[in-house]
Amino acid sequence: MSGNAGPRSYRLGIIVASDRGSRGEREDESGLVIRALAEERGYTVTSYALLPDDQAGLEAELKRLCDKGIADLVLTSGGTGFSPRDRMPEATAAVADRPVPGIAEAMRAYSMAITKRAMLSRAAAAIRGATLIVNLPGSPRAVREHLEYILPELRHGLDILTGLDGECARK
Repeated sequence: MSGNAGPRSYRLGIIVASDRGSRGEREDESGLVIRALAEERGYTVTSYALLPDDQAGLEAELKRLCDKGIADLVLTSGGTGFSPRDRMPEATAAVADRPVPGIAEAMRAYSMAITKRAMLSRAAAAIRGATLIVNLPGSPRAVREHLEYILPELRHGLDILTGLDGECARK
């Protein structure tokens, strides 16, 4: 660890991509799961957006959260499937400075033990500036499963990304 008194409270932006949710036709449950699990683990939610599955709008919100220093971590939900309107991975790739394929690969590998449909996920992860972006599925249950699996490790990655820690090697 870096010798700090305790773990840093990282700022979290949440983006939920859902045409129906953005029109008020469906209640957002996955964003609420993200908020609850992240806050339990000490993250501070600084932004929440429920947006239509529009790539340009998703890109604009990702850029805003990253470039204005609003979030250290952006967790997205939805838009990772096969529907023609599912464009979250493309929006993430379009704004990325550096891809982080290991996070999405780990989530898919973990989920394959739960459902073979995990192979259909197109989720991505990337870094823009000093912000980590991670795409999660749209299902509240899958969001919970993924976050319980990745959140403990993301803190170390954020420590490195934000300069709080410089060591990645295990001792």
